[in-house]
Amino acid sequence: MPAYLQQCQHWVFDMDGTLTIAVHDFLYIRRILEIPEHADILGHLAALPRAEAQEKHAWLLEHERQLALNSKPAPGAVELIQHLHHQERELAILTRNAKELALLTLQAIDLLDYFSDALIFGREQATPKPAPDGLLKIAQHWQVAPEQIAMVGDFHMDLKTAQAAGCYAVQVNTTTNLWPELTDLHATSCFQLLNAIKP
Repeated sequence: MPAYLQQCQHWVFDMDGTLTIAVHDFLYIRRILEIPEHADILGHLAALPRAEAQEKHAWLLEHERQLALNSKPAPGAVELIQHLHHQERELAILTRNAKELALLTLQAIDLLDYFSDALIFGREQATPKPAPDGLLKIAQHWQVAPEQIAMVGDFHMDLKTAQAAGCYAVQVNTTTNLWPELTDLHATSCFQLLNAIKP
């Protein structure tokens, strides 16, 4: 499997919990916004009456802004991105966060310069994961088939997105492979993934 990744020229990364240390407290967010425990946050907000949805989205944006400004890189994330950049691989971001917060996060962890603005997809640029929309748009931008792309993430949403789009699914930053049915390669950290793909 790593042999495929050593040759892979196109890489898409989730951000929170993948390139950064995960800090979102989703139970707290659900409690404040009165969202059922197992409901998808963005899906729930999208179904609300317009005024209520706008008010809750505004709270969520501000809450996430504070988290973005204080982001810390996940172990090995900076080294992984730098390695891929030096190898002249194509890089993109696909996050369920707002794009403006993705930019703040990347700036906070010193990785903003490695990603083209056109290839940072937030929840306004594509139907949020697990829909394959974002990955398919990125593939179209690169003019490659989805199976030529590796999607790297820490959560089943990322892996489901990869599977739905036909991309190679890489699970990182989990001590064990939590979703083997969705995962093509599992790495406990970005460092381990970096070591796996180095020639």
